[in-house]
Amino acid sequence: MDMNVIQLISLIIIGLVAGLVSGSMGVGGGIIIIPALVLFLGLSQQQAQGTSIAVISVPVAAVAAFNYYKGGFINIKFAAIIILTFVVGAYFGSKMAVHLPAKTLQKSFGILLLLVGIKMIFTK
Repeated sequence: MDMNVIQLISLIIIGLVAGLVSGSMGVGGGIIIIPALVLFLGLSQQQAQGTSIAVISVPVAAVAAFNYYKGGFINIKFAAIIILTFVVGAYFGSKMAVHLPAKTLQKSFGILLLLVGIKMIFTK
């Protein structure tokens, strides 16, 4: 697939915004990356999710985690347990997602973001 200048600029902006939001708020970059790839670059939900997961794998997460570790803000025991179970969940979740209709995934993702946002806004 050939990439034009607009797509390149869009990808650069998506990466910068996702990195800033992820690094500063501790949220997964997928919250930015997935909707942006679907809405602005026309990827399917599965393509956006797969691309997002490829982006946030080890190198990106390691850089941010290292800064939090240096600051004393990582509970190593909690992180280790979550990492092990996250791998299992990610494996089965991705196996399921590639077989679901894109619209189902897109709506599910939107509902998840909406519910989390409402909870965060209205929780004291």
